[in-house]
Amino acid sequence: MSTSKSTPEIAIAGRRISVHESPYIIAELSANHNGSIDTAKRIIEEAKKAGADAVKMQTYRPDTITLDSDGDDFKIKGGLWDGRTLYELYEEAHTPWEWHKPLFEYARSLDIPIFSSPFDSTAVDLLEDLNAPAYKIASFEAVDLPLIEYVASTGKPMIISTGMANDDEISEAIDAAKGAGCTQLAILHCVSGYPAPAEDYNLRTITDMAQRFGLVTGLSDHTIDNTTAITSVALGAAIIEKHFTLNRAGGGPDDSFSLEPAELKALCHDSKTAWSALGKVDYGRKSSEQGNAQFRRSLYFVKDMKAGDVITEDCVRSVRPGYGLAPKEIKSILNKRLARDINKYEPVSTESIEL
Repeated sequence: MSTSKSTPEIAIAGRRISVHESPYIIAELSANHNGSIDTAKRIIEEAKKAGADAVKMQTYRPDTITLDSDGDDFKIKGGLWDGRTLYELYEEAHTPWEWHKPLFEYARSLDIPIFSSPFDSTAVDLLEDLNAPAYKIASFEAVDLPLIEYVASTGKPMIISTGMANDDEISEAIDAAKGAGCTQLAILHCVSGYPAPAEDYNLRTITDMAQRFGLVTGLSDHTIDNTTAITSVALGAAIIEKHFTLNRAGGGPDDSFSLEPAELKALCHDSKTAWSALGKVDYGRKSSEQGNAQFRRSLYFVKDMKAGDVITEDCVRSVRPGYGLAPKEIKSILNKRLARDINKYEPVSTESIEL
């Protein structure tokens, strides 16, 4: 769906998403429930209170995303999860599948859309049973073209994160999605570091992505504050995704690089302010300026003069306020004669000058 070739658009649960709408803010629950469905529900509730447009989950089990091996290939080396096996990490981090229905129902009771990132076809099937309104492909799965094609076959809107993907891989993912029937597609610029330093983001890439691929484009932001996300709005980001938690010191796998409620509220507010400030190309006087126009400079007489007197440079000055002729008119009135008597400190007007 698009309003024109130059302005792509998608819609999720009736909410239009494009550069002509305020940014669509996704609060990523991820592993921040820390094993408690009650915590997961509170995160959904706080996301709603903060003003997020949607909550996103991740749908996998450790056996659907990796193998239960402690071989060297399956051990994490360096970074936030150094020394752990993939299976151990995903066992701790995953959202149990039996939680999905109650969490979907809870989000709907709060009137906030909820969808998920599936990591295999069985996850898609589960989410279809729950009537998920959209799907998100995580950065690490952007090269899993069969998964993208299976998601596309649902006919639902799809968002693809592009962390670690080069331009050819992004093109392949887009082609796979479109080729399998996806008609509402968005892509997110992403740096798959946890957390990611702002200087790695190269946000100008967002503008290039939007022009190159012709899709709704946004940002999946793993920095630890809102500066990068707010800046992305000025470069055309129509979607912003941030990890969200109740307490950054909660000790969960993703807590340390997630926003807390007050920060998410600030993101929702400030991103909309940034979007509103972009506006359109407009050189006209703005409504907030109208009252101050009188304080611009203009030409005033600085002495009493009689009709017929010649106007010389010492007769007029450019001063505030702005009720006289514009200062640029000074050359056109010099050496002209007055059409009537003039009082000191009277604004210069065309009616007072012989033309």
